[in-house]
Amino acid sequence: MQDIAEQLQAWHASGRSFAVATVVGVSGSAPRDPGAALAVDADGEAVGSVSGGCVEGAVYELCREAIDSGRPVLERFGYSDEDAFAVGLTCGGILDVFVQPVVPGADAGLDAGITYIASGTPVALVRAIEGPAGLLGATVAVTAGTHHGTLSPGGPSTTGALERSVVAEARALLDAGKTATVTLALDGRPCDPTAASTVTFFVESYVPKPRMLVFGAIDFAAAVVRIGKFLGYHVTVCDARPVFATARRFPEADEVVVDWPHRYLDSQLEALDGRTVLCVLTHDAKFDIPLLERALRLPVGFVGAMGSRRTHLERNAKLRDVGLSEAEIARLRSPIGLDLGARTPEETAVAVAAEIVASRRGGGCLPLSSGAGPIHHDLQRADAGAPKAWRVA
Repeated sequence: MQDIAEQLQAWHASGRSFAVATVVGVSGSAPRDPGAALAVDADGEAVGSVSGGCVEGAVYELCREAIDSGRPVLERFGYSDEDAFAVGLTCGGILDVFVQPVVPGADAGLDAGITYIASGTPVALVRAIEGPAGLLGATVAVTAGTHHGTLSPGGPSTTGALERSVVAEARALLDAGKTATVTLALDGRPCDPTAASTVTFFVESYVPKPRMLVFGAIDFAAAVVRIGKFLGYHVTVCDARPVFATARRFPEADEVVVDWPHRYLDSQLEALDGRTVLCVLTHDAKFDIPLLERALRLPVGFVGAMGSRRTHLERNAKLRDVGLSEAEIARLRSPIGLDLGARTPEETAVAVAAEIVASRRGGGCLPLSSGAGPIHHDLQRADAGAPKAWRVA
């Protein structure tokens, strides 16, 4: 919902009823990830997308029906071999879509969740998507320190333990910045999704945009900034030279900072996480080495540096001299970018972005046409490592 949060907040603030359809499960080559959403208001206006066009019409009608009935529904869409013209996904994937009506002021969890998402406050939105009819659609908005909404609208009941458990699970997912389905027994114990008497919750974590720090205010940096914004990063450009580090040269950057790269990195430690990307484009040892000495010891997601093969070898030798281990040096992606034969700044930025995406998603960096395996590697990795109560949607 983050992509359409501004419109949802506008509808909510005006008291307008609407329905939100959210992708809560994906299998195969489905076009959108879990969390993708389409919303329809009482007047029939639609925003967002759940499938890139394959099933939008059917989901739109489900939203209209949910507004009229006031009841949530979980619907599965997939390709139909019996009827190729049936509503489905021609790519062969499967989407589970949860449609929930929203009446402003009627649900404290939804009200708080929409407000938090629109304001950029980190929040996990928990919704019961499968289970007893009385719980279906129950929503709790969980932040680091509190939660809003309840699974027991009438007061304390046997769902108290369930609520405490799902809030704890949601807070853990929020801390990790992950979205997943969580299946619990009615007494709050983790259990297998196929067990009897369970409730399945879809937990969406809304956290600030991941950060991309671009060091070196050069022409290649301008192209990397543009593609970083396109990928959804909060992009900062940092350079110690004020004549180059200007907002005019980098109008699309969220921030342009004049400072020594290593000193700026030291000031940002609390704002970095495992999603953070560092692109070191300075190509100057007096900037690179103090910066990389720190960066390669931080729990960030990606550290890449520009330079020739010779520069790379010389840089590695200098990093050894300042005390970095071979394991730490091995984290450095250098020369940065995939081998696309790129020459222009824009082509180079595409190569850099491709390596960042491959690193984040677990891609093999080969043409899809060269193999017959799965297209989406990150879902397999996430499912393999998820706790039993979690199933990455």
